Amino acid sequence: MSAAPAPQRRSIALDDSKPIWQSLGIFLIPLMLSNVLQSLGQSANAVYLGHMVGVRSLAAVSAIFPLVFFLVSFLIGLGAGSSALIGQAYGAREIHKVKAIAGTALGLSIGLGILVAIFGALFAEPLLRVLAVPADILPTSVSYARIVFLGLPLFFAYLMYTTFLRGVGDTKTPFIVLIMSTALTFALTPIFINGWLGMPRLQTNGAAVGNILATVVALAFLLVLLARQDSPLKFDRETFASLRPQWKLAKTIARIGIPTSLNLAMISLSEIALLAFVNRFGSTALAAYGAVNQIVSYVQFPAISIGIASSIFGAQAIGAGRTDRIPKIVRSAILLNYFIEGVLVAIVYLFATSIISAFVTNKETIDIARGLLYITLWSYAIFGNSRVLSAIMISSGTVVWPTAISIICIWAVEVPVAYVLMGKYGLDGVWVGYPVSYIVALLFQTLYYFFIWRRRPLQRLV
Repeated sequence: MSAAPAPQRRSIALDDSKPIWQSLGIFLIPLMLSNVLQSLGQSANAVYLGHMVGVRSLAAVSAIFPLVFFLVSFLIGLGAGSSALIGQAYGAREIHKVKAIAGTALGLSIGLGILVAIFGALFAEPLLRVLAVPADILPTSVSYARIVFLGLPLFFAYLMYTTFLRGVGDTKTPFIVLIMSTALTFALTPIFINGWLGMPRLQTNGAAVGNILATVVALAFLLVLLARQDSPLKFDRETFASLRPQWKLAKTIARIGIPTSLNLAMISLSEIALLAFVNRFGSTALAAYGAVNQIVSYVQFPAISIGIASSIFGAQAIGAGRTDRIPKIVRSAILLNYFIEGVLVAIVYLFATSIISAFVTNKETIDIARGLLYITLWSYAIFGNSRVLSAIMISSGTVVWPTAISIICIWAVEVPVAYVLMGKYGLDGVWVGYPVSYIVALLFQTLYYFFIWRRRPLQRLV
């Protein structure tokens, strides 16, 4: 099939009229705001549960986070693989190929979502028992987890579509949709927690139900908006026909996505291991862990966003045959990472107690959470630097070694350091594993990037 006519406006990733750091900044603003809004929706749940139901409710929800992340990690890998391919195809102005990649990845993700939903709903309780979730919150965690799992197929479809859009350089549309989704989450969650307006009083489960309903409405609105915009990623007959996987494309997506999924799975397994360490200190420590996770999400999302932007800019540059832009993209992204992360970390350190108090009110929990933030938060700037290097390499299809470095640093550094120091320093020792592993990972990613990857020719994947 011949390529569609080229779009009239050049992608921002290939715009030579301004410095790359400015283009990255323009691309990043809606992307980072989207991540902030997403975190706000999650934080709203934490605040509602912590204040309306109690600290045990927040602990029960926090207990399932690593498990859910583990189960969705394979979807995120598919998204990373398809986004790199879409970016290269869009950079080359091949719109039919963009649609084929999107349809294939969407079909795979929906099938995966159904399998994950069934598995999670059936085995939530034994999985949480393996994690040694405290007995006083286990029934609440199991009930909440089952609702979350059953809503994952819809969430998978929504997440994949926003990933596709970023592949073509569109961060504004996901941001607009997320504004509506976040507003719905804020409105619906307390209604179902407390049973207002004639709704059932679901307490902790109300947070899960509110999120699912917000996702349903957001996905429907996104599809309508794309059709009205005549987006290359609108869900039309061509996209629908591609839902039946094109196995050659599926194989290429899998070649990039599976190592990425494996990396994320190993990260989530390490989080499960660390959570098991935290559980030894009781539900108060687990609630502090949940509060810290909420705060860390705001700090790490800019680093993740800059990594995503680097990957998209790199993929489109490769697709367009503009590999001369790659070193400039890397340099600009790293500088932006340290500037943005530095500002955010400083703000959180200055107002740590007030920020933590938004999630929990128990003084002991606040004190524990503040100490954990002081230990680990600064290292997310290091994490962001490593993300930029691995993302730019993945955009070219180089996945195995960046992934291997990440996995080795997690399981040969982070978890052992946390385990050893836990015996000497208690809960604080668990958190030291994060900065140590981030530093080691950056060292090895940098060595691989400069001495191996940069010396290889860059070619399109599709």
